[in-house]
Amino acid sequence: MKKKIFGIILILLVTLIAIYWSLISYGVAQGLGQLKIIREARPVEEFIKDPNYPDSLKAKLKLIQEARQFAIDSLGLNDTDNYKTMYDQKGQELMWVVIACEPFRLREKRWDFPVVGSVPYKGFFNREKAIKEKESLEKDNWDVSVRNPGAWSTLGWFTDPILSGMLRRSDGDLASLIIHEMVHATLYVKDSSDFNENLASFIGDRGAEEFLAATRGDTSRQYREYLFEDSDYRKIAGHMLLATQKLDSLYNTFSEKDPVELKKQKKELFIRRIVDAIDTLSFSDGKRRSGRFAKKLPNNTYFMSYKTYESKHDTMKDDWVRLFGGDLKKMINYYKGKYPFL
Repeated sequence: MKKKIFGIILILLVTLIAIYWSLISYGVAQGLGQLKIIREARPVEEFIKDPNYPDSLKAKLKLIQEARQFAIDSLGLNDTDNYKTMYDQKGQELMWVVIACEPFRLREKRWDFPVVGSVPYKGFFNREKAIKEKESLEKDNWDVSVRNPGAWSTLGWFTDPILSGMLRRSDGDLASLIIHEMVHATLYVKDSSDFNENLASFIGDRGAEEFLAATRGDTSRQYREYLFEDSDYRKIAGHMLLATQKLDSLYNTFSEKDPVELKKQKKELFIRRIVDAIDTLSFSDGKRRSGRFAKKLPNNTYFMSYKTYESKHDTMKDDWVRLFGGDLKKMINYYKGKYPFL
C-alpha cells in the first residue's frame, strides 16, 4: 500500500514538474543570478575605507546611507539589510527586462508568478535569453522592448545590494531610486503592478525632495537641481500620458478589416507626431528631447510604461495633501495597515 501511495505521489510530482518546467527553470535561473550578485557584493564600509576608491563615489555611497536612514526614520519604511553592501558591475549590465504590448491596443502582456502574482514584465540575468524571449514574442506580433533596469527589489526574498551603476545618478535621482525600491520592500499588493509602481515612484520622488531639503537645505544646489529634474520629467510624463489617451482613440478607429500595413502606417505617423511634439515643451536646460528617437520610434511598450509608473501620480498627490496633510509617513502607514505585506 505504501509503495502504491509513493508511486502515485511520484507520478503527480513528475507530472507537475513537466507542466511547470518552464516556470521552474526560469525561477532557478533567476535565483542563481541574484545569489551570485549577493555573494560577490561587499560591505559599503570597505569601499568607503578604501584609499584608492574615488572620493566622488564615496560621497554617493554616504548619500545612500543617509537616504536609507531617512526613509526608515522619517518615512516609516521597513528597516532591512538592503543597501548595506555593493556589487561592482565593472561597467556591465546585470539584468534585461522584457516588456510586451498588443500592437494596436494599449494592453500589456502579463506573466504570472507564484507569490508576486501577475506582472507586466519578465526579467533575465542572461541577455541571450532575454533576446530569445523578445524574438519569440515578436513572432506572435507583440510590440516588444528590452531595457536594463537601474535597480530592482526582490521584495525581501533576498538582500538587495547597491549596484555600482547607481552611483552615476545625480544626488536627487539616486535618493529617489533608493526610496522607491525601499517602498517595494515595505508595500506590495499582489496582481497590482500599476498601484505598486505608481506608489513607489510617487513616494520615491516626494521622499527624495524631503530628504534633500532636510539634509542639504532647500537653497542647496542638490535640492534646486532635483526640483528642475523632477519638473522636467513631470512635463514629459504628462505629455506621454496624454499621448496614451490619443493613441487609444486612434486604435479604437481601427477595425479587423483594415489592412495591417495601413494600421502600421497610421500608428507610425501618429507616434512620430507625439515624439516631435516633445520639443514644444520648455525644459530647464533648454535642450531638445526628440533626438533620442531620431533612429527608432518608440512602440506601445514605451507608452505603457508611463501608465504603469506615472498614471496615478495626480490622484496620489491629491490623497497625500487632502487625506494625509502632506505627510508621507502617515500615507505610508495607512497603506501598510491596509495592505499587509507578502
